[in-house]
Amino acid sequence: MPSTVDAGNVTVGREPPVEPRKRVVVVDDDALFRESLGLNLVENGYEIDDFADGESVLRHFAEGGTADAILLDWRMPGVDGLAVLRHLRDHDVQTPVIFLTVLSDEIYEEAALRWGAVDFIEKSRSLSIILQRLRLITDGPKRQSGADAVGDPGAVYVRGKLELRNDINRAFYDAKRVDLTLTEFQIVRLLANADDTDVSYRQIYDLVRGKDFIAGYGEEGYRVNVRSFIKRIRQKFRDVDDSFSCIENYPGFGYRWVDSD
Repeated sequence: MPSTVDAGNVTVGREPPVEPRKRVVVVDDDALFRESLGLNLVENGYEIDDFADGESVLRHFAEGGTADAILLDWRMPGVDGLAVLRHLRDHDVQTPVIFLTVLSDEIYEEAALRWGAVDFIEKSRSLSIILQRLRLITDGPKRQSGADAVGDPGAVYVRGKLELRNDINRAFYDAKRVDLTLTEFQIVRLLANADDTDVSYRQIYDLVRGKDFIAGYGEEGYRVNVRSFIKRIRQKFRDVDDSFSCIENYPGFGYRWVDSD
């Protein structure tokens, strides 16, 4: 309840401070998609600046524009999405970038992550997925654990060969960077912070989709989804160390992080 001050016969209410709305920049040459996404984001509490091409958004930031996150299309006429990202990073604009694109080939995802994007989402994904990923970025440390299962372990967390940079959502293994998406980073952190205990399929799924989200294909549906994430995460670690075997499966229950010898 808001606190009150009795000023004679008048009670003056003192409302708690209102948290400012997060600002998101949407860049896409598809006007209908841009409008639809923008309206949905506004309805979910965001302030929106939208741009139809790369040149316009680069001008926006060059003139001092700011944002809490950028949702960026890849294929655009003129300056494409990757060129926008590279230009922003070259000019020390560190606003988190999420690629939102129809391109699904891993070569595009790898290029985006290599240049500093925090996530790569196909446009076919539902609005709830986009919002979940966006909140992980814009809400800051208070939501970094996703399902509230992990506290903030500090800017740097080290376990064996694993190093997690929580301030920039980056993972390193044996001093080599592992190109994880933001969601994959969150899963690795959940497992690594579990203190040699098993993390259930449901805990991981809640982290990815939001707590108590109903899987489209029942119990086995969400397990298949989690297995897919774990498979991709393992492969990305093996890309930097082919002997990687730290993520073990507890059949029928979930996964555990086990330190390498």
